[in-house]
Amino acid sequence: MEAVVKAGGLRKNYGEFVAVDGIDFEIPRGQCFGFLGPNGAGKTTTMRMIYRASPVGGGSLKILGHEAAGGRNDRAIKQRIGVVPQEDNLDEELKLRENLEVFARFYGLGRKEAKARAVEMIAFANLGDKSESRIRELSGGMRRRALIARGLLGNPELLVLDEPTTGLDPQARLNLWDRLRDLKRREATLVLTTHYMDEAEQLCDGLVIMDKGKIVAEGRPRDLIKQHVSSHVVEIDIANGARSSSDGTNLSEAPLRSGGERPELAELTALAKRHEQHHDRLLLYVDNGEEAVAKAAHLLPDAETLIRRSTLEDVFLKITGRGLAE
Repeated sequence: MEAVVKAGGLRKNYGEFVAVDGIDFEIPRGQCFGFLGPNGAGKTTTMRMIYRASPVGGGSLKILGHEAAGGRNDRAIKQRIGVVPQEDNLDEELKLRENLEVFARFYGLGRKEAKARAVEMIAFANLGDKSESRIRELSGGMRRRALIARGLLGNPELLVLDEPTTGLDPQARLNLWDRLRDLKRREATLVLTTHYMDEAEQLCDGLVIMDKGKIVAEGRPRDLIKQHVSSHVVEIDIANGARSSSDGTNLSEAPLRSGGERPELAELTALAKRHEQHHDRLLLYVDNGEEAVAKAAHLLPDAETLIRRSTLEDVFLKITGRGLAE
């Protein structure tokens, strides 16, 4: 598939600090591509280089056929890109319609065309009944949808979204996902960063996970989960389970050993591809979740047990040894 964005050895330094450390990636046309990682991983810096808010530090970055390094093609690139920033920078004193009409003029649209385009994008964002409302009167979810509408005014070939649903309630997030799925059906190319792993799994066709300026994993969400972790995770509250163990040992106080003093946990961990103990919780990474749950119920009948599908956060935890929010 045609690559809308292609990076080779892309770098960015701030003094001695290496924010992006020689990464390679391609973003195919018509897909949603995600950048994931903890704060400071380099994903936002990469995004800023893509939408030309920050110069390329080194390597190659081709966007819509133009080389971005050197900045000579910035104007041509920006004319074909839409940006939905993390910060809300809408003019609160203007009405929603006025915000979009003013911004449309920046794309070189005439007054009549700008008005028509604003009406079209307001309808796309499902904000038609708020067209004459001032920005300060809109809810957080409405304002995020308004930012997406603004980012689409120039009919961009590439839409960049930086944490598009941060701070939204679950209903507003789902509404925003619907708008983004509509864009995918129109074969728009989307690039997003997010801390919400369910969001990445729902929206992204492909993604990279970054840490310390490098790409540590890449692929389709379900392929990454299948490649790096088991299909299910079983979580067991071993503090409660300790009360029902055969010898009364407090299983949550001592580290897991291979000897016979803690046979209940040894039997459980033997079922897992990998296991972790976090204070009073034992996590078993297994492909047969029902077997592990049944074994836990037999060995530790008082323990609270939860089974869940493995997620991208489990992938990140295995690769980097820490959670995405840290």
